[in-house]
Parts: sequence; C-alpha cells; structure tokens
Amino acid sequence: MRDLSKLPKAHLHLHFTGSMRVATLRDLAAEHAIRLPAALVDDDPLRVPADERGWFRFQRLYDAARACVRSEADMRRLVDEAAADDAAEGSGRLELQVDPTSYAPFVGGVTPAVEIVLDAAKAASAAHGIEVAVVVAASRMRHPLDARTLARLAVRYAGDGPGEVVGFGLSNDERRGDTPEFAAAFRIARRAGLASVPHGGELLGPAHVREVVSALRPDRLGHGVRVSEDPALLDELVGQGVSFEVCPASNVGLGVYADLADVPLGSLVDAGAQVALGADDPLLFGARLLDQYEAARHAHGFSDAELADLARSSIRASRASSGTTARLLAGVDAWLADDEQPGDVEENPAR
Repeated sequence: MRDLSKLPKAHLHLHFTGSMRVATLRDLAAEHAIRLPAALVDDDPLRVPADERGWFRFQRLYDAARACVRSEADMRRLVDEAAADDAAEGSGRLELQVDPTSYAPFVGGVTPAVEIVLDAAKAASAAHGIEVAVVVAASRMRHPLDARTLARLAVRYAGDGPGEVVGFGLSNDERRGDTPEFAAAFRIARRAGLASVPHGGELLGPAHVREVVSALRPDRLGHGVRVSEDPALLDELVGQGVSFEVCPASNVGLGVYADLADVPLGSLVDAGAQVALGADDPLLFGARLLDQYEAARHAHGFSDAELADLARSSIRASRASSGTTARLLAGVDAWLADDEQPGDVEENPAR
C-alpha cells in the first residue's frame, strides 16, 4: 500500500479551534488559568448520540476549548500548527474555516480578528510549503444580520491565494436558525466570487439539504452525507456540480453513523459526486486528515487508484489557483505511478 502521507491532497473542512492539538490546548489553558473538562485532554475521541443532548455536549466542549484562545499569539499559533500538521500529512492546500466573532473581544474587534488569521495563514504557507486560505463562517446560533456583516467583511479580503478569503460558510447545529434568512449573506459573498460552503446534511436529512441548496446555492456542502438517503436528490446535486466535504470521524463521533464503514462514502463516489475528505474538528474527534484517507482505505476498501481519485476531487473542489491545482494534480499522478511503493490494497467487492 502506498504511503498516504505522501499523497497530495486538499483539506477543505477544518475548523479553526477544532484544528488545535491537545498539547496546545493544555498549554493555553495553563497560560490563561482555565480549568478544562477532562474529556478535552484525555486523548479519547468524542462519541455522543445524534440528539440534542449529544450536540449540547459537543458544543460545550468546543466552547471550552475556544475560550482558551485569548490573544493574537494564540490565534497565530493555531494557524501555524494547523498548517504544519496538514503539510506533514500531504496536504498542499488548506482552506481553514473560522468564525472571527468569538475571538474579536481579545484582539480589538472582528476586523482585526480576520486580519490576524489571514496574516498568519500567509506566514504559515511560506513556513510549511502549503497554501493556507480561509473560509469565513457565520453561525446559525446568531442573527442573520450578523452573517451579512461577516459576508461583507469576507468580501474585502477575497482572493484565491495564501492568506486570502476563498469562501463563506454557515456552521453550528443544523437544527437551529431559519436557513432562508441567511440567503442574503450568501448573495453578498457569491457576488464577490466567494465559494458558498454551508454545512448541511449531517444531523438532518434530505429535506433539509433541499432547503440549504435552494436558499444558499452551495458550491460545496459541508458534510452532506445524509443526501445518500435520497438517490434522486444525490443525482440532482451531482448534476449541479455540488461537491461534498465528507468528514467520517465527525459523522461517527456525533452518532450519525455507528461505525466508519457505515458512512456512505462509497455511495457518494459511485454516484459520481466530487468528494473532499475532511477532519472537521480533530481536537474533539481524535482524527486528522490522514486518518480519513486511512478510513477510506481500510473501512471502505478503496484501492490506491480510488484514493488518488479522492485526492483529485479534493483538489478540484478547492478554490486554489489553476497553477496550484495543476501542480497538485501532477503530484497525485506521480504518487500513483510510483511503482517502488507496494501495490494497491484489494478493492472491496461490496463496492
């Protein structure tokens, strides 16, 4: 089996606080004299039921971790370490998602918060040989007017290169908020050429996906795995060119599926969907990007050729420049053509 850490890939679904190393969280908590829940630092992946109580526990832990990020230096450290970790796993492009609202009180406002992340992304790109761009995300838990403010701010820094904003997202509990009320914010972002990348189709099923697609017109759907329950809708989204940011460890950690093998990765790929594997929140789910590719190999029986296709999909679904895209795709071809590596894993007959 070829070394998956050498497979060039793009990482399109990684949250700012959720990218944090456990060791870094311990450091920041000690520095700011914050007592952390034991579940955040015991190195065990989070597993909660897919209900309101389960989500509440996830959000409580995430908020506890986010409360430890209290300075510009903290924010820069997170971006740098996320880039270093991704580069070590073969990622050549990272589109890091951040809601700057939570960090604004510590750095003088929401605009400085965005600028710090962008500047850190540019520096990390140069330091680690990986392009780090940014997705600005609004929260379903806040008023839709806040989302419009963030969209206008994101537009000011739009671009496709390192340290620039490439997309606008909508995160947090899918069961909260009124999706159509966020449409105006997405129109602002879309008019400026930003990718529309809302979450949808993880905690809720196809009916909610239809609502997200109708109101927010996604280029990429954060998660989207539940669309597999409606083959006609899946075919429709494939035809529209919507990409899927699939995060297997997150799906299992949040109780959407009981096991990695139950995540409908094969169904999406077999339907012709463009899939980009993502780690979502490695701090809580205990699995980084490379682990998602390992899951595709071992839990789903993907051959090396199929894993290469997944990597190509992630690159094509990114907002990288044409030059970066061509370079990374050539790297995938070289990885697959390297006969000095051991042969492919046997393909799963079920697929």
